Amino acid sequence: MRSKPVLLEWPQKKTMILELTDDAGTKGYGEVSAFDIPFYNEEFRAGAWELLINIMLPMILNVDMAHPDEMYSLVAGIRRNNMSKSAINCALWDIFAKEANLSLATALGGNKKKVETGVSIGIQATPQALVQVVNGYIEQGYRRIKCKIKPGKDYDYLAAVRKAFPNVMLMGDANSAYRRADFASLKRLDDLNLIMIEQPLEPGDLLDHADLQQLITTPICLDESITSLDDTRKMIRLGSGKIINIKVARVGGLTVAKQIQALAAKNDIQCWCGGMLDSGVARAENVAIATLPGYTLPNDIAASTRYYDRDIITPLITLNGTYVDVPNRPGMGVSIDQDTLNDFTIATKSITVKAATHA
Repeated sequence: MRSKPVLLEWPQKKTMILELTDDAGTKGYGEVSAFDIPFYNEEFRAGAWELLINIMLPMILNVDMAHPDEMYSLVAGIRRNNMSKSAINCALWDIFAKEANLSLATALGGNKKKVETGVSIGIQATPQALVQVVNGYIEQGYRRIKCKIKPGKDYDYLAAVRKAFPNVMLMGDANSAYRRADFASLKRLDDLNLIMIEQPLEPGDLLDHADLQQLITTPICLDESITSLDDTRKMIRLGSGKIINIKVARVGGLTVAKQIQALAAKNDIQCWCGGMLDSGVARAENVAIATLPGYTLPNDIAASTRYYDRDIITPLITLNGTYVDVPNRPGMGVSIDQDTLNDFTIATKSITVKAATHA
């Protein structure tokens, strides 16, 4: 797929699509969201390819599973590598929902017919330029505006947007750009009535996030810091934030995402769904998980055409106003556009497990 420049200008993103087939011939799909190099987390696409083919898939194939949750005990010996685990878990959920003749959203326990989306805007040259960009999205009806920030390009930029749009749901996304020395600058953002600051500090730093949350009134939203249900428990106990951006790939699958939003809801932690510049496969599964009741804020689930000239699913993920309608077909609710997938495929690998024979 060829990508369109939105926040980062990438001519393309390579991805891996996993197709699992059960004994009845039902196919399920998942996506490995890892990038070419491990800048987001420890995973990278070439490593995930080798891990899945040579180690992880042989662990689960030819094993009877009544439910997708059961896969985690089979791969418990593999530390982290959540994006590879997520691809398997999502494909299993797709199969599970199809065989139950349920939409994926319904199978997961979702209760929404549509999910709200927000918009994410990169750092602009000037505060005035940012206001102009935001105005365009406000005119399109978006209620939640996320602006990327970093030291030196934060308060003046967000203040300009807040002055122009006093009632918009405004947030800053720091992508771990700040440190303890920047606490005073982050405290200053309290004046702007932001709905959250997303991931201000380094990913593993729950303690410093807790100290910062005690200092500021603006809710902290954790993104990269939350990779598991255990991370969520620690966040809650330490008071490291008040909101979680749950990315299915980052936490290891739909099962874990579902567990995290349930625990968060019990502790008055709001959640929303983020994405990984995914194809329509992961995007459709993100739509499904965002229907769960613990997802209470607008999500980063864009239309297929926002990032890509072509996608590998049909129908495409489209916006209905600023919402995405939840598919009601069995499984993830979309089909693979095989011709388009073939156009973009550069390598394939099939693994077939033969039935055991008995003497």
